[in-house]
Amino acid sequence: MAKYKILYAEDDETLAFLTKDNLEMHYDVTHCTDGEMCLKAFKSEAFDICIFDIMMPKMDGFELAEKIRQLNADVPIIFLSAKTLKEDRIKGLRLGADDYIVKPFSIEELLLKIEIFLKRSQKNTTVENVIYTVGKYQFDHKNYLVFTDSEKISLTQREAELLKLFLDNKNVVMKREEILKSLWGNDDYFMGRSLDVFISRLRKILANEKGITIENLHGIGFKFNVE
Repeated sequence: MAKYKILYAEDDETLAFLTKDNLEMHYDVTHCTDGEMCLKAFKSEAFDICIFDIMMPKMDGFELAEKIRQLNADVPIIFLSAKTLKEDRIKGLRLGADDYIVKPFSIEELLLKIEIFLKRSQKNTTVENVIYTVGKYQFDHKNYLVFTDSEKISLTQREAELLKLFLDNKNVVMKREEILKSLWGNDDYFMGRSLDVFISRLRKILANEKGITIENLHGIGFKFNVE
């Protein structure tokens, strides 16, 4: 059975060697030392998941992820970065990354995240697409799109999964840890911060939809209210 293919961008030679050595016990890894090389590799062959550093020569990880998303809306992207500011995490997630892991990181955690995203990607390819009605909008889950006849709003994969989860459980209280485990496979603190970013984005999209609210139940979770 062919191994899953990982596109890995990291310019630190020592870290790249150690990470690649561990990943290659499970996956087929293509390592690039700068953003431009990585984008060229992505255009030349198919990959199952991307793992990017942010601070790289020629093209940083943010720009690289943005260009990758223009080419492929589905491939999972994980950032591995020494940049710890909340603003950097938010920027990465808004650009379409699926996760943001801060250096130094555990290789066991990285391997677990890769496994989770690969399983979800395979599952998504077999799920029948359903078009939901959300107020005046139609929501195309498979293509990460919220639209009307005159307007189109593109979502990230994680935003689309969150909105689908809410719509499948509308008017039902969902515990925070339940949402986190459904979307990321765990409920740690950093994933909780990422969840808040995605919920804020969905609230903005649906701000003018009367009768639709995402209620924050302090200490419990959220409720997607539809009248």
